[in-house]
Amino acid sequence: MLSATLLAACSANDGRQAIPTDKAVEAQVEQVLKGMTLEEKAGQLVQLNISVLEDDTREAIDPAKLDKIIGQYKVGSILNVMHDAAHSREQTAAMVRQIQEKSMEAIGIPCIYGLDMIHGATYLTDGSFYPQEVNLAATFNREYPRLMGRAMAYETRAAQVPWVFSPVMDLGRDPRWPRIWESFGEDPYLQAEMAREETLAIQGSDPNHIGLENAAVSIKHFMGYGVPVSGKDRTPAIIAENDLREKFFAPFLECFRAGALTAMVNSASINGIPTHANAILLSGWVKEQLGWDGMLVTDWADIDNLFQRDHVAADKHEAVAMGINAGIDMIMDPYDPECCNVIVDLVKDGRISQARLDDAVRRVLRLKVRLGLFENPLWDKEYPEFASEQFGRESYAAAVESEVLLKNEDNILPLKGTERILVTGPNANSLRALNGGWSYRWQGAADEFAPQYNTILEALEARFPGKVRFEPGVSYLPGDDWQAEDASGLGKAVAAARGADVIVACVGENSYCETPGNMDDLNLSANQKALVKGLAATGKPIVLILNEGRPRLIGDIEPLAKAVVDVMLPSNYGGDALAALLAGDENFSGKLPFTYSKHINALHTYDYKVSEHRETMEGSYNYDAVMDVQWPFGFGLSYTSFAYSKLKVSQADFKAGDVLKVSVDVTNTGTRAGKEAVLLYSSDLVASLIPDVKRLRGFEKVSIEPGQTVTVNFELPASRLAFVGADGRWRLEKGDFRLSCGGQSAMLSCTETHIWDTPNI
Repeated sequence: MLSATLLAACSANDGRQAIPTDKAVEAQVEQVLKGMTLEEKAGQLVQLNISVLEDDTREAIDPAKLDKIIGQYKVGSILNVMHDAAHSREQTAAMVRQIQEKSMEAIGIPCIYGLDMIHGATYLTDGSFYPQEVNLAATFNREYPRLMGRAMAYETRAAQVPWVFSPVMDLGRDPRWPRIWESFGEDPYLQAEMAREETLAIQGSDPNHIGLENAAVSIKHFMGYGVPVSGKDRTPAIIAENDLREKFFAPFLECFRAGALTAMVNSASINGIPTHANAILLSGWVKEQLGWDGMLVTDWADIDNLFQRDHVAADKHEAVAMGINAGIDMIMDPYDPECCNVIVDLVKDGRISQARLDDAVRRVLRLKVRLGLFENPLWDKEYPEFASEQFGRESYAAAVESEVLLKNEDNILPLKGTERILVTGPNANSLRALNGGWSYRWQGAADEFAPQYNTILEALEARFPGKVRFEPGVSYLPGDDWQAEDASGLGKAVAAARGADVIVACVGENSYCETPGNMDDLNLSANQKALVKGLAATGKPIVLILNEGRPRLIGDIEPLAKAVVDVMLPSNYGGDALAALLAGDENFSGKLPFTYSKHINALHTYDYKVSEHRETMEGSYNYDAVMDVQWPFGFGLSYTSFAYSKLKVSQADFKAGDVLKVSVDVTNTGTRAGKEAVLLYSSDLVASLIPDVKRLRGFEKVSIEPGQTVTVNFELPASRLAFVGADGRWRLEKGDFRLSCGGQSAMLSCTETHIWDTPNI
């Protein structure tokens, strides 16, 4: 539970309204609100899954069900796809049109339809897919979330859908968690920067007037979802109060201030309080402190979880009252339209006040007004860029910059093109594995829906014609168990390796999503490790390709490989990108957006406390020491080399209101052009709370020709060096700091302590 000191320190508004008030928008909201019945208001607060409208074919809407859900219950929102499978743009638009026409006829208020578009238009069979967010983070290039966000909004709108449940900004700080690949990695600053860019690209620059090529976002999952104590999805988290404010809130704060219109709430709990019932976080931190007038929506059936799973409510009525009174505005109650009647009952008996009801309804109506749905519940507009070649080129470029070269002994890569190549492993010929979850189906199904794209095998065969032989060795079994494997071909793969010059072993994970992705052992599967060990016994060099949604432990097989590439989940063009990189047609520039752990009982993040790493003698700590990890956050190799020099800071002494100007020279000392992600870190050398060993404070991606030197500039507000103290208040303390970048460092000093009175800086 949040302490009294933190609550007191965080009670004030920071003076900045997240979304500017538009008088015309507010007037329209009030005009609609005053004409609504109690039943119509209740219906606006409920969102149902499309399955409640499906006919017996599960491919079309049943008019009688539609009349019941919209006409009788007045439901204001629908989500998801029929039969857990993506549909074409035309099918989706036709379905939404039918729902919208009924909504306008029955209640005169447009329905708002929402889809889980996670890495592009991922619930349209003919939409454009981009690499998953974890890959975009690995580019350290803000351009790619902008490009993906624009394409996602454009193509979603083309299907008559104005709302996407994206971006995801849960900090991926526990590799056991099965949704780490949906996020932009483990660092709050990287997460905040990338999520803000995607939010602005999806919504556009004016959140009060969303255009027909933009959509509303639902930033998620607010918050602390990605660090469950058990490592399992939807299970409780214990988070220090200062970390909650300083790290986990940071990306959400950035996106609220960028105009995010809706947010989806964490399905689990923090410090014993289910987030859906946490009034301090939902109403306090977001609505009151930020003056945010957007809408909070639950995740899937999470109001029911308050009484069915968490046992903080006795029944449905108590759970609904608890959630709405805490700040929930729309209940995603997938299968139960009776939730509408529950809300009516609760208002009539006073357990939900008329004021709270109207506030929630205003927020729903405001979203619909801002989207222009009252004037244009449906829109007749051409979308000539839908599924365009340009979107495909962007996706390919993002995949190239996201795949990370982690090892390259004896410069085995790039391949010369003359080698006999054995391609093996369960991920070699799987488009599903390249895309991951939320791809055509909830659990992923790219092989079924997108055969026109190349798997790793197909891309390598195209790039090295006549040089590739394929023996999977280990294969994924069809069905619901994504971990099920068949290792009966292991012997054939090892035998084939004896006739090869180089082995490309593609290992990792099959696709999964959410709770089905829970697992009990972070080690790569025994079958796949046995395959790599058998291949290594032939003495032939191995290029190990990691195609996985989270960093699976490979400490025992990594030494057996000459080269290691982590492609993560690069989507439909990931195989083509990898083939070009292995051939040297493209150059590696990706860097890990997470710490790749080496030991199961040592799952660290890069910003660990200085006291976690002990050097040679008791009590002696080294800021330059590195935990025993497989690869650190920010690590990634290239086919060229870069040298850093001349790190400069504009001033040696600073105060809280200063902006530090930092520059560093980066020289391409190799023989080919390359891109480098330049990462700037800070270290607080003495603080009233044990400081993190270092924190990422800036990043820029630059292209550098051989022999060229580029000066990279950063502007670092001194306030970014502040931290949340034991009293729950932001503080920048007098003392020494160190900035570091590419092995260069500079010392500087804060000359006075500053403590902020507002909760957000």
